[in-house]
Amino acid sequence: MRRGRTRPRTGRRRATAAPAARLPQTRAAWHEIAPELAERFTVVAPDLRGYGDSRGPSDPETADYSNRVMAADLVAMMESLGFDAFGLVGHDRGARVGYRLALDHPGRVAQLAVLDIVPTLETAEMMDYAYAKQMYHWLFLAQPHPVPETLINHDPAFYVDHLIERWAASPDALDPAAVAAYHRAFADERVVRASCEDYRAGLSVDLDHDRASREAGDRIECPVLALWGDASGTVSFDPLDVWERWAESVEGRGLSCGHFVMEEAPERTLEALDAFLV
Repeated sequence: MRRGRTRPRTGRRRATAAPAARLPQTRAAWHEIAPELAERFTVVAPDLRGYGDSRGPSDPETADYSNRVMAADLVAMMESLGFDAFGLVGHDRGARVGYRLALDHPGRVAQLAVLDIVPTLETAEMMDYAYAKQMYHWLFLAQPHPVPETLINHDPAFYVDHLIERWAASPDALDPAAVAAYHRAFADERVVRASCEDYRAGLSVDLDHDRASREAGDRIECPVLALWGDASGTVSFDPLDVWERWAESVEGRGLSCGHFVMEEAPERTLEALDAFLV
């Protein structure tokens, strides 16, 4: 296993997919990063199924929001744009879709960058009482419909602001226009429902898929870059040690920021991505 690698640069323009980040974010989370990456790559930044301006099933089941299903969404979308293989950069929920895509469709992903996560199964297995307190939203949002939806829909802007205050080392670093986009999206009850179904899948079918991959000895074949916020409460262990259990080639480092790495530390995030996506 290697924690670093170099790859030759080419003059060919390639695609980089950056699926939308996580509850309560949308593709607006990439506003600092995407324009810079677009100078070298064709950048595709979709909202995940049901998030932001995307729409999921009108009467969803939890399985409709598994990482496997959303990874298939992304493969189909990239194929429709003419890209059979691409680099993939994901933050939190988008990164979970990303590593599942790399496991299920290994020939599709040239490089995988995962921002501020470790695999879902590892997160669940390491969730002792202290970590569960920090990560309470996993357990809250996974409760049966319509309990969390009803509570959140009472004041969705409050919940968005609560999550930003809880996870950001510097909440003021987030652009007010981006936060306004998150408020707008989360005011839609369909987005709240989709977000909760995503987390329900995270503590059910996604665990089954990860467990089956681990038992089968499946490995992520492409190079993996792991970045995380040193002040993020969502990663309380060495992510590189965890990712090396799942991938053949891993590199990465912590950044001086909270959970929203590409918004709180855009220059350092871009520097790391620029060196990796070659």
